[in-house]
Amino acid sequence: MDNFDAYKDFTSRLKLLISKNPALITTTLSNIFTMRLIGNKTHGDLAEIAIAEFINQYMYDFRSIHVGKDLYRAKSKEEDITIINEITQAEFPVSLKAYGDGPLQLSTDKSFSMFPRLEQEGSEIRGQNAVQRVLADPAFAEFHNINVLPLIYDEKNQRCNILVFDYDRAISETARITKIERGAGRKHPIYRFYDSDGAYICEVRYGGADANALQRGLWTHTRNGLPYFESITGGWIDYSHNYVLVELFSQALVSSEVGHASALEKVQEDIALLKQRSGI
Repeated sequence: MDNFDAYKDFTSRLKLLISKNPALITTTLSNIFTMRLIGNKTHGDLAEIAIAEFINQYMYDFRSIHVGKDLYRAKSKEEDITIINEITQAEFPVSLKAYGDGPLQLSTDKSFSMFPRLEQEGSEIRGQNAVQRVLADPAFAEFHNINVLPLIYDEKNQRCNILVFDYDRAISETARITKIERGAGRKHPIYRFYDSDGAYICEVRYGGADANALQRGLWTHTRNGLPYFESITGGWIDYSHNYVLVELFSQALVSSEVGHASALEKVQEDIALLKQRSGI
């Protein structure tokens, strides 16, 4: 089983777990997005830790390791957590994304290869054969090499949807790739991918050295490209803020390890009770 198939097997198992025990993911997502009360970006880093622990606690045949930022910078692939299938021993990296409902970055294209490859074809690529020839180029290997698990949130309505982009369908159904020049707030040009009905699929943003991480790479849009996503949560899940968790964090930061150890025992007892109620 290769990296891509191993990841698809994992997301299928995760979807099944959530369908049977929605309360577990609702609690976890509520805790993750409560972190936005502490800071606008705090939830993203803590989501990596939370999802890794969710896997370890509730998915008995998978094990997860939080890679950490220092190790992440040293790696050639985009990776926040590593997941190991305890049955097959397949090991694969996963990039966690906690984004608002809208534009979603799937890859930063660190090698700056996708945009220049598309430029070789001019301003438009039409026809199934021409499109597939370009997408088969090694420059687009990242379509299958990056496993992105996006936690898409709608803060106004306090809801979250875990959406996985269907790379296979995106590649097979792309019928036209068109270059869109600068404008409408864009500093750099982009290439947009469309299906045979003219519907938006994804886009490749400028990949030059003067583009930052948010101006380059492979992007899509969770609303405009919704048909090319699979919802692991079966649609939107309502979450609520856990103000007790904010207070716990606040007091934990000014207490000792002795107090932390005592609190940890109580938390572990609660997790055991959640498992028992869920039949895990």
